[in-house]
Amino acid sequence: MSGTSADEIRKHVKVYVMVFLALMVLTVATVGVSYLEMAIPLAIIVALIVATIKGSLVASYFMHLVGEKKAITWSLMLTVVFFFVLMLLPLFAMLDHIGQ
Repeated sequence: MSGTSADEIRKHVKVYVMVFLALMVLTVATVGVSYLEMAIPLAIIVALIVATIKGSLVASYFMHLVGEKKAITWSLMLTVVFFFVLMLLPLFAMLDHIGQ
């Protein structure tokens, strides 16, 4: 055996079921919010917030990043920083073009 007890397995299964239920609730919330009359920028912000929460749950528990070492966490944070820099580059280029 790998040294895991039945209690540990039950604990992990319970966590997975809770995350699954949270993802289902958030999916229902996403569909419910889509029926609300909101301004487009507000709807995009709400959708991004819900998607970020769902993505964080999947990455944390189903990809086992909750128990990973700090090096992986820092590399993921660095990836997020580079992502935002790359997303802002066209904005800065556009603002530079408008200023001329």
